[in-house]
Amino acid sequence: MNKFNRYLIDFRLKGLNVEFGSNIVFKSLPQLILVEGSKIIINDNTVINSQNSGYHLNMFKPCKLIADRPNSEIIIGKNCRIHGTCIHSQKKIIIGDNCLIAANCQIMDSNGHDLSFEKIENRIKTTGGVKEVVIEDNVWLGTGVVVLPGVTIGYGSVISANSVVHKSIPPMVVAGGNPIKIIKDYSKKKL
Repeated sequence: MNKFNRYLIDFRLKGLNVEFGSNIVFKSLPQLILVEGSKIIINDNTVINSQNSGYHLNMFKPCKLIADRPNSEIIIGKNCRIHGTCIHSQKKIIIGDNCLIAANCQIMDSNGHDLSFEKIENRIKTTGGVKEVVIEDNVWLGTGVVVLPGVTIGYGSVISANSVVHKSIPPMVVAGGNPIKIIKDYSKKKL
């Protein structure tokens, strides 16, 4: 990212609670949306890629990081690569170190609305429950993965393209599908 874009991002975020580590690379401008009292932290050597040019997949939109409730947090670890992804926090989303997140992933800690079957016409007025999401170190999310509220994806795991992660995934596995299931377990194998 050129100096102009970095200054533009810094200017737009003036007065907001955003922390950048060293050597952060923004390839094209992401959308960073915060409400007062929320926080976004991006740690050292992380790449936030919103630019189709030079990336092997087509990105539908730029990266979008949304912390839209007071006290909500998005924390992104060191050495991550995040491409054309939406991360939407109403409470807390933690992404560990060395994570690879391919284009068009959706990571969210809330559903947006309650089921409201007892009074369905009120569904539109609800905001839904919130459950923290944790993506541990060295995780790889393939293109188009959807990570739903309350999920932990364990250390080193790989989630195959277009999977819906609706339950927690243990460390060192390959998982995929909708609904997601373990495809291969590397936790006890010598690599």
